[in-house]
Amino acid sequence: MIVLDTHALLWWALEPERLSNKAREVTAEMERRGGFVSAISIWEIAIKVKRGKLELPLSAEQLTQRLERSAVVQIVPVDAGTWLRSVALPWEHNDPADRVIVATALNQGVPLLTKDACIQSSGEVTCIW
Repeated sequence: MIVLDTHALLWWALEPERLSNKAREVTAEMERRGGFVSAISIWEIAIKVKRGKLELPLSAEQLTQRLERSAVVQIVPVDAGTWLRSVALPWEHNDPADRVIVATALNQGVPLLTKDACIQSSGEVTCIW
């Protein structure tokens, strides 16, 4: 099992050709065994769509509904424990969404599928790309 970073979620769902070979292997396994996505990724996608920084062939609401119906990925709520763990990370990165996604992977005890070099180099979580 894995947690998908926001871009990995979008690419898996809409543009799988953008995934690395390893990421395609891991997402194929995820499709059999299941995976996770932080609810903050849904928020990130909706904000980017609203600000015109991301165009999707469907609304953020429709994407979320499809994810929920697929049962491939579980959308993990951001609870108080996740927020506190994200703040406690000894990492100077200030992006709250990235911090929450890392905390989600740590809380679930699984690697994070991400191309984000800042997250990969942090050493805070096992990353796959």
